Order: sequence, then structure tokens, then C-alpha cells
Amino acid sequence: MPTLICFVLGVAAVYLLSRAMNGLPVGTSYAVFTGIGAVGAIALGVAVHQDPLSAGRLAALSLIVGGIVLARLTEPG
Repeated sequence: MPTLICFVLGVAAVYLLSRAMNGLPVGTSYAVFTGIGAVGAIALGVAVHQDPLSAGRLAALSLIVGGIVLARLTEPG
């Protein structure tokens, strides 16, 4: 069952990425896609597995989110 759930979620993620690429440049779309994955993985680790959340990790998360926002705001067009 976990494999099936993982497969369905993977297909849904790629579908949503392809939809996002209709309105955004490929680089911006992929940056958002991977950024959401990275931030989501860290947040899930903190929430579910009580992973430590240090100042360094918070800084890294803010740089990821800030980079995605900056890429979106400065895209041409």
C-alpha cells in the first residue's frame, strides 16, 4: 500500500509540474517544484520525527524560499 500511495503522489506531482509549466518558465517551475519538496521534507521531519530545528536549518529554509520568490519576481515578461 505505501508503494501505491507513493506512485500516485509522484504522478500527481509531475502532473501539477507540467500544468505549472504552461504559465511559467521551465527553470522557475522546477525551482518551485524542488523547493517545495525540500522545504516540505524538512518540515515533515521536524513535525513527525522531531528532527532538530537549528538556526542554520531555519536560515537554509529561508534562503530556499527567498530564492524561489526572487526567481519568480524577476522572471522576464
